[in-house]
Amino acid sequence: MAFGFVGTTLDTGKGPKRWDRWRPSVALCQQDDLAIDRYELLHGRGATALAQQVAADVQTVSPRTEVRLTCVDLADPWDFEGVYAALHDFARAYPVDAEHEDYLVHITTGTHVVQICWFLLVEARRLPARLVQTSPRAAAGRGSTTGAASVIDLDLTRYDRIARRFADERKDARSLLKGGITTRNARFNALIERIEQVAVASRDPMLITGPTGAGKSQLARRIYELRRVRQRLKGPFVDVNAATLRGDNAMSTLFGHAKGAFTGALTARAGLLRQADGGVLFLDEVGELGLDEQAMLLRALEEKSFLPMGSDAEVRSDFQLVCGTNRDLAARVADGRFREDLLARIDLWSFALPPLRERPEDVEPNLQFELDRLSQKLGTLVSMTREAREAFLSFATSPEATWPGNFRDFAAALTRLATLAPGGRIDVAAVHEECARLRATWHRVAPTQRDAVDEALGARAADIDPFDRVQLAFVLSTLKGARSLSDAGRTLFAQSRERRSQTNDADRLRKYLARFGVDWREVLGGGTGSISPAAR
Repeated sequence: MAFGFVGTTLDTGKGPKRWDRWRPSVALCQQDDLAIDRYELLHGRGATALAQQVAADVQTVSPRTEVRLTCVDLADPWDFEGVYAALHDFARAYPVDAEHEDYLVHITTGTHVVQICWFLLVEARRLPARLVQTSPRAAAGRGSTTGAASVIDLDLTRYDRIARRFADERKDARSLLKGGITTRNARFNALIERIEQVAVASRDPMLITGPTGAGKSQLARRIYELRRVRQRLKGPFVDVNAATLRGDNAMSTLFGHAKGAFTGALTARAGLLRQADGGVLFLDEVGELGLDEQAMLLRALEEKSFLPMGSDAEVRSDFQLVCGTNRDLAARVADGRFREDLLARIDLWSFALPPLRERPEDVEPNLQFELDRLSQKLGTLVSMTREAREAFLSFATSPEATWPGNFRDFAAALTRLATLAPGGRIDVAAVHEECARLRATWHRVAPTQRDAVDEALGARAADIDPFDRVQLAFVLSTLKGARSLSDAGRTLFAQSRERRSQTNDADRLRKYLARFGVDWREVLGGGTGSISPAAR
């Protein structure tokens, strides 16, 4: 189908000699290689009669084309702000069905301002369409009323005010991805900008990595919401945690099954992949998926079809896959627990969410976000005294606040504070009590890490500052679970490696451990740490 504006000069068929008889809005529907099933023809209030005549003539030359006339009141068709606002409102309200229809925007007619605003709407994906221009040139020779049609491009960089509108739209998209939180961390903000670009432009799989509680599930849902707002999809958001899927249940949950496919399969089941048709499937903890399920998922991604359990008939589902994991999938490939071809398919767009402890600038805006959320949830205003806020922020951004559960720990702490606060007013005493609780909890959940430091350093462990002890414990724990020193280095320095032109992860890790006199060979792969002879 096509969108277009009635041309008050060209569509009358009256003009310079070479334009005589050729009328672009009619000629568009006469193209042999463009089947226009429906034509949304816009016109101003003063061009109603002309629009009706054009619609009648289109019906004469192309009976298959349904013409729908829409009056758009433009006070001044040369005013950029007014024209863009009117066309933007039209595009926003139009029921686009990009999955089943192919759209064209005809920009030969209308003022230059109208043509440029059409382009902007297409560029911003407010209309998922291609631009088309018609001209009186035709192979049939002079006097032909058919003309030709071609796709064109425009340079619109000099229209600053409209460019600002487009920038504001992108800003709104980033705010949606951040849940409305005004984050300040430069690395996280840059990450969100890139995700916004990819989410709007691409339907390829996306991989979101990061520690537990960093916000992978929430981000996946916001990516879906952004794509839905931009009319890039119409299907549902379907999410599943792969860690909960085992055996026949995994296959059945994801791909569905036919009646009688296995014992207990009394009825057929559609499966989540089919439910996600036209939408987004968020597969959290994708690293826990079994190898058989991985193979079927890869086929479903590449061919848009798969076989439900116990069925001989393929079903189709065209969905976008978003995966989440806190695992090193490359290491799982090396261990034979994850398919290399599937990783290559889902790792085209990979985004690593930083943990909360690496985003101290974002603690304060997230604090206010949680207080507002809890106010709505509890039905009363939740606030902090000035002393309480300062005390909480001081602790939450300090080195001892490791936030192993990231935003889950953060939200839980504030939920406890808000629930127990008289009248919703959190005081400094309550904050000190909660901080003490968090310290005790974090120490309880990591006894093996503290033991690892004692084991590695012996009596010298007492001389280690608490800050260094927490960091060293994490390094030792990572090294114990690694296959090699380089493998541990890749995990520990995954982010800083991107900012260095040359780096040797193993050498960096070796030098770090040497500061404490730890022999990495005694720790690697689960061995016990010891003081190296050279350090004694």
